Amino acid sequence: MQESNLVKLAAAAFVAAALSAPALAADTIKIGVAGPHTGDLAPYGLPSKDAAEMVVADVNAKGGINGKKVELMIADDQCKPEIATNVATKLVSEGVNLVLGHVCSGATKAALGIYKGAKIITISPSATNPPLTKSGEYPNFYRTIAPDDDQAMLAASFATDKLNAKKVAILHDKGDYGKGFADFAKEAIEKGGKAKVVMYEGIQPGAMDYSAVIQKLRKEGADVLIFGGYHPEASKLLSLMNKRKINVPFIGPDGIKGDGFLKIAGKDAEGVYATGPMDVSKYPLNAKAREEYKAKYGKEPGTFFDQAYAAMLAALNAVKVAGSTDYEALGKALKSSQVETTVGKIKFDAKGDAEGVGFAVYQVKNGAFAEVK
Repeated sequence: MQESNLVKLAAAAFVAAALSAPALAADTIKIGVAGPHTGDLAPYGLPSKDAAEMVVADVNAKGGINGKKVELMIADDQCKPEIATNVATKLVSEGVNLVLGHVCSGATKAALGIYKGAKIITISPSATNPPLTKSGEYPNFYRTIAPDDDQAMLAASFATDKLNAKKVAILHDKGDYGKGFADFAKEAIEKGGKAKVVMYEGIQPGAMDYSAVIQKLRKEGADVLIFGGYHPEASKLLSLMNKRKINVPFIGPDGIKGDGFLKIAGKDAEGVYATGPMDVSKYPLNAKAREEYKAKYGKEPGTFFDQAYAAMLAALNAVKVAGSTDYEALGKALKSSQVETTVGKIKFDAKGDAEGVGFAVYQVKNGAFAEVK
């Protein structure tokens, strides 16, 4: 065969492949799953990935949604904003229709503008920073967890009403999530008038030593410490507090309520309080999902599994109700169509928060978190 004919055939094949690519892409519903799948905060992201895979495997086994199979696009952002922007850009360029994620508030905020520009709906199981929904800046954002102002008010009232604290120290990790929680806790305590905030400071995530801030904590004589941030820093703070024999109750947010904290903090975790999503084990779908998880993985599902499972169910229900992945149609379906999930029967309010979800207080007892009744 002559070279010119080879070139013509190759060119024709290239054009045919290019023309057929969009058609093939349209044969699946592409859902991104973005969160920390490696690094210190992976214990918060991997349960969400597992939940997404379980839901999609079940849906695809039953024929998919609207005659189409669901394809997951797994993306690791390590909970770092700078990586999250790259992840979002990549997912959009690869034609994602909808995103489950991100997990950390800072990473979520960094990515949301990119999804907003591309008109991509994003549903997080765990990004609790209030402005993500309440500012109105991100109409493409939804979440299956209550926001931090609810969580912080619960922590503040627990400190003053249940622990009878009169002097409260508040520390945070300077991030969108940790500082946001700390700010709302401080505001709630000051408005409540039952206690005084005697210390309010940010610490540097990843620092090897927090001796200076622990020394100040001792000097201020606080009755309770409220911390906004994640388990690596919480574990270091607790270790130093115990070494210096500073025996005051420690209250953290859902960023410490998980196996990662229990593993790293060890015996220092005992007695620690944490706010976290309400116990949803009473819902039949929750019990079913958890049993299936334990049968598959041989362990209990981790933090935010329930919320991620619910987010995926809500997302796929919206696609089914909308009859497409059209941005406006999906938004309308999410706000108007109730769906049974692992966190109860939900739909979303006008700002994107799931209606009916909330927080409870937990305490570490015998190496495990138990709800404080």
